[in-house]
Amino acid sequence: MASIRELMPWGLRFRRGQRQQPPPSERQPEPEPEDPDVFVEMTLAEHLEELRTRILYSAISVVLALIAGLALAKPLLRQIADRAQVRQIQTISPTEGFVTYMKVALYIAVAIAMPVLIYQFVRFLAPGLTRRERMYLYRAIPFVVLSFAIGASFAFFVLAPRALYFLSNFGSDIFRWDPRAEEIISFFLTLMLGVGLMFELPLVLYILAKIGVVNTKRLSSVRKYAIILVMIAAAIITPTPDPFNMMLVAIPLYGLYELGILLTRFAKR
Repeated sequence: MASIRELMPWGLRFRRGQRQQPPPSERQPEPEPEDPDVFVEMTLAEHLEELRTRILYSAISVVLALIAGLALAKPLLRQIADRAQVRQIQTISPTEGFVTYMKVALYIAVAIAMPVLIYQFVRFLAPGLTRRERMYLYRAIPFVVLSFAIGASFAFFVLAPRALYFLSNFGSDIFRWDPRAEEIISFFLTLMLGVGLMFELPLVLYILAKIGVVNTKRLSSVRKYAIILVMIAAAIITPTPDPFNMMLVAIPLYGLYELGILLTRFAKR
């Protein structure tokens, strides 16, 4: 004869005041936690559609920022003329002034829209990344923008005026200092872009350490090679051949490399 305990349904059985779990055959399946290493499968058509969407959003952000760029282009051109030590920037073709103005406005618009552009780029890469890698990239977006802004400002207020001072005084008894608008603008923008990207180095090293690509020991062991690469990069970024301006770029760049090594000490895979 079956006992009362055996006749009781599973849902009414208690042990020490707690409800007893039903047998495995009657249990509801529990949802599995999201696996951070599972990637989203996308077809070629879906990749192209995603790329089209990201490009569209990026273009819209640049167009909206161009309104502010048109308003800020003239004050920025005046600042560049003052730092280039010229009263007015020379133009030698009928359209050079207009083209230069629009070029500066477009660069300003790209700088304003930079957070949106970086976000759209990360969103395009997101399907091929793990959950942890996506988290690191999303958190890094504000620091990427801030690092680039600091580097571009350093080039605009420190490096470019020093380089232009050297160039304007070189052979002043022989040469007349009267640069073209296109050359001055390209000089500033190239230097600001190169130095702005250079200031991203510590953040890049930190992210690579977080995902386990590099570590402090490995970066410390290649310091002698890093110094050579820093000197080559400084020679490429610096628009003048003199060693003084080259060292103005090389010293901060190597300091950023050491800062990156320091940050990797706080990164855990």
